[in-house]
Amino acid sequence: MTRSFRALMTGGAIAAAVALAAPAAVAQSQPNGGAPLTIQAVTERPSLNLSSYGEVKAKPDMATITFGVVTEAPTAAEAMSRNATQMNQVMAALRRAGIAERDVQTSGLNLSAQYDYVQNEPPKLRGYQASNQVTVIINDLTKVGSTADAVVTAGVNQINGISFGLKDPSAAENQARQIAVRNLQAKASLYAQALGVELGGIRSLSEGGGYAPQPPMPMYARAMSMDSAGGATPVAAGELTVRIDITGVYDLNR
Repeated sequence: MTRSFRALMTGGAIAAAVALAAPAAVAQSQPNGGAPLTIQAVTERPSLNLSSYGEVKAKPDMATITFGVVTEAPTAAEAMSRNATQMNQVMAALRRAGIAERDVQTSGLNLSAQYDYVQNEPPKLRGYQASNQVTVIINDLTKVGSTADAVVTAGVNQINGISFGLKDPSAAENQARQIAVRNLQAKASLYAQALGVELGGIRSLSEGGGYAPQPPMPMYARAMSMDSAGGATPVAAGELTVRIDITGVYDLNR
């Protein structure tokens, strides 16, 4: 092999190595005979896309009860009249229990015809049913059971459920956020160590979840006189879970 041929081969190898190391470039001809346009491909930095969460337990400081009065009568007007009489007694019982007007809200008002069904015969009108549902917020958890007993004694014959909540969940949410970020950072460091690379800065962070009021749970109460054995209906508030979910994207340094 001649010296000039070896030099040509060496120069070609160096050029090829430089081409592999540099970003890929593609030349495209411009329309109308313009100068070629060079498009340079840029490789994106490797990254980690991870999710984590933080949870804290909190004691509830409020309760919400939904209950109602259901009455039946031969006519619609009589059913509504009976219902109004019982509901007025219930509202008076709530005031005596110390429940403010702003914490009582009508959540349902219904009137429906009631039929008797016999096989091979047309439905026969039996009467009408009126229903008035209210949702009550109780800010003193020590009065939940006694309030339920008071409204049942006053005329409530339907209790749909009870839920517990937080008047201000911000402190619990912020604590859960801090735990979520620490968990996410620890997970990212673990992945980087396992991959044998250096963890870079965080590129983005998004949040989901947060405090949501507890859905109503069934609650069963029965009317009882205050001098009967057992006292007020027992109600246990327990604890609430406040959870924050986050997702973060971290850069990886090679």
